[in-house]
Amino acid sequence: MVIKNVSLETVCGITSTLPDNLLIEVAFAGKSNVGKSSLINGLMNRKSLARTSAQPGKTQTINFYNINNELYFVDLPGYGYAKANEEVKAQWGKMIENYLKKSKKLRAVFLLIDIRHKPSENDKLMYEWIVNQGYHPIIIATKLDKINRSQIQKQIKLIRTELKTDKETVVLPYSALTKQGREEIYELLDSYLEAEVPV
Repeated sequence: MVIKNVSLETVCGITSTLPDNLLIEVAFAGKSNVGKSSLINGLMNRKSLARTSAQPGKTQTINFYNINNELYFVDLPGYGYAKANEEVKAQWGKMIENYLKKSKKLRAVFLLIDIRHKPSENDKLMYEWIVNQGYHPIIIATKLDKINRSQIQKQIKLIRTELKTDKETVVLPYSALTKQGREEIYELLDSYLEAEVPV
């Protein structure tokens, strides 16, 4: 996949109606501070279109990025930010759940987990949520450059064990620094696009 054109097309807040998009969508979910904006920017070859923040929990909207007029990257609100009050957390949860239930064009959900740590309770909850909506989450194990190469397989196994993933679940290590893992994600995106083309 070669990304040439990117635009932030729709921003949905808590009270917004979700767009009825004609193009397919792939969504990105992950807790605050997991490197979601960095991953999306890395995939889009843009420095800061998806807003990275020194203040975690900043994404309080669902952002739809039009990619090449072929598909949408859907940036879901970061969850689990400790300083957000319970009411705000509940609203984020409702927004994400509402989107997963209602989107007609959602083809895949990428769930980002920090490879350095075992998945949090929020991560486990999010994984179960995505599965319960009928999707098979693709796990992106972020911050790959922060661990030794010798630790990678052990950490991937830990993620699989904690999330109770099935054998088919894809776990892709990714580094925002070196872009390792990006080509594998592009291949997955290509496969979703190919699946949409009528034979």
